Amino acid sequence: MDQILQALVMGIVQGLTEFLPISSSGHLILVPYLFGWTDPFLDSLAFSVVLHGGTLVALLVYFREDWLRLIPAGLAVLRDRSFNDDTDRRVAWLIVASTVPAAVIAVFLNDTIEQNVREVGLVALMLVIAAVVLWLADRWGPRSHTIERLTFRGAIGIGTAQALALIPGVSRSGISISAGLFAGLDRSDAVRYSFLMATPITALAVAYELFKLVRGDVGAVEVGPLLVGVAAAFVSGMLAIAVLLRYVRTRSFTVFVVYRIVLAAAVLAFFLSR
Repeated sequence: MDQILQALVMGIVQGLTEFLPISSSGHLILVPYLFGWTDPFLDSLAFSVVLHGGTLVALLVYFREDWLRLIPAGLAVLRDRSFNDDTDRRVAWLIVASTVPAAVIAVFLNDTIEQNVREVGLVALMLVIAAVVLWLADRWGPRSHTIERLTFRGAIGIGTAQALALIPGVSRSGISISAGLFAGLDRSDAVRYSFLMATPITALAVAYELFKLVRGDVGAVEVGPLLVGVAAAFVSGMLAIAVLLRYVRTRSFTVFVVYRIVLAAAVLAFFLSR
């Protein structure tokens, strides 16, 4: 029962922190550490990534109308070899342009990061560094246009920045929102584009980790806790998406910057006290 309860907490944490710019991977390392949980399955990268299945479904459900337009529009470009001044066609391929660099970098660095950088001290450090980047982007970014005016150069830059989220503590949404702000997107569209471009890269990550699970590379799988965690991640993820999209219409990202720095300080204090 303890394992089920822990999986529930981890799923809720995943769903909330995946979309809020505060680092889901960092929290999934910190929560077991701070509470003294030592279950090897719940603390594994495999469990962490499969939880993304819940948030992936949340993305698909929340943005279903967007994807029902974007997927046919993107395929139409292949057929016609032209955007035909169609906004959906262009946005679909902007997302592709953002996905490619993140996927390529992940292929080469995922296993290295899995083995070497899942450390509490590094998470605390990256929480602070990425907080500073977000703070600067929120103040220095021109915030002058919407997704439709994003350039392909900007899209590739956002995708490359997204790859940095492989390092726990950076935050995929946080770093891609920061890159979007620097590329000129306003707050609402930086968040929306971050969520849209997260869908294909998250799907690839989940598929890769499921392949490893099926192949038996990550040891025994506890089905009950896994299902509980995924369901919790879906529900809390839907809530986080709705809250953040509404929040940034009228407010800055300062509260998330402060939270990251306070959390990093608390973690370091806890770490040193032990």
